[in-house]
Amino acid sequence: MNKEEFFRHARGDVAGPLDGVRIVDCTTAWAGPMAGCLLADLGADVVHIDLPGDMPPQVPPLIGGTSLNFVNQTVNRNKRSLSLDLRRPEGRDVFLDLVATADAVVENFRPGTLANWGIGYEHCAAVKPDIVYVSISGWGQYGPWAERAGYDPAALAAGGWMSLNGSPDGPPVKAPTFLADDLAGLHGALSTLAALSHRSRTGEGQHVDVCLLDALLFHCDGLLSLGATDVPLQRWGAQVNVTHPCDVYTCADGSLYLAIALDSHWRRLCEVIGRGDLTRAPGFGRNGERLANREAVNAVVADWCAPLPVNEAVDRLLAAGLVVARLNTFAEAAREPHVLERDMLQTVTLSDGSSAPLTGPAAKFSRTPTSVRWAAPVPGAHNAAVLGELGYEADRLDELRAAGVI
Repeated sequence: MNKEEFFRHARGDVAGPLDGVRIVDCTTAWAGPMAGCLLADLGADVVHIDLPGDMPPQVPPLIGGTSLNFVNQTVNRNKRSLSLDLRRPEGRDVFLDLVATADAVVENFRPGTLANWGIGYEHCAAVKPDIVYVSISGWGQYGPWAERAGYDPAALAAGGWMSLNGSPDGPPVKAPTFLADDLAGLHGALSTLAALSHRSRTGEGQHVDVCLLDALLFHCDGLLSLGATDVPLQRWGAQVNVTHPCDVYTCADGSLYLAIALDSHWRRLCEVIGRGDLTRAPGFGRNGERLANREAVNAVVADWCAPLPVNEAVDRLLAAGLVVARLNTFAEAAREPHVLERDMLQTVTLSDGSSAPLTGPAAKFSRTPTSVRWAAPVPGAHNAAVLGELGYEADRLDELRAAGVI
């Protein structure tokens, strides 16, 4: 199937499958904004609350020059911005007026913070009984660790994930991305949709509790269960514990990753590399034998890869129907024709007038396509529009602005 065929029934009159849904995004940092980003990418009207004076930190790497950092541009695109001081009674009242028009609230402050400001779940449910209120935090709304501050690396450490990451003979290593934040954001968006689906059937709103630690543990492939039953776990680096060869192999001008999961694939590999004698040889023929003979198996594959250009090696292995990929840098991945064809980079005009390639939405919808519709706005860019939709007149906006509430 080509791209045009997939999108042949696409509509052009909606922003995505969540067109018409309103989300109040009261978030900061990464996990909460990522949940709002996913919902915004899916077409929801996401109103992001920016506390006046609480600008995103200008830390490298920067995008679009020196003024717009990549964190803000990545997770706050496709949103509208309302600058609002939630710590003041007037800001609280405006927030609750906005909640009364919304389908869901997403927040990621430390548990209890918004309740202390008068905008917690109970306060929001008082003005919108069927509101879906999604709280994302480091450790959850309850439990012995609930009141702790939480960041992504701390969840990776506490959950056991970091203990298994890195080379077998090296120290524990954190993920190169905000993995726990991303997973919590994903579950935040997914749980928002699930709660909205429940509301559509029953009329009931609810409070949803998502945390970095739980999201990370959910995606640890059963390792928590193995740990609970005292099954020994070890670090594998680029290899895996259940099949071999699965590893990085160096070629003449780069590296590739090869994953052989089936004995039939091993036999295909042997034919490609000219070692048909190893298809059923002791120590090589069956996966269990190869697991016990890792070094010798790796040496065979490594010797074949070493003199070849990486693209030639990959092409020959792909032609045999094997699972293999060139080991790319992000710069190389950004230039892959497949990545570009999938619209995973979309050139967007930023709020300062410059342009930058932003990462596109992952899921593709044939009927309701999604895209990066606009860049992250400057804080307060939509004050007049959002508050106008709530019925606030111009003189009231002037009063709020003069008082520093917006």
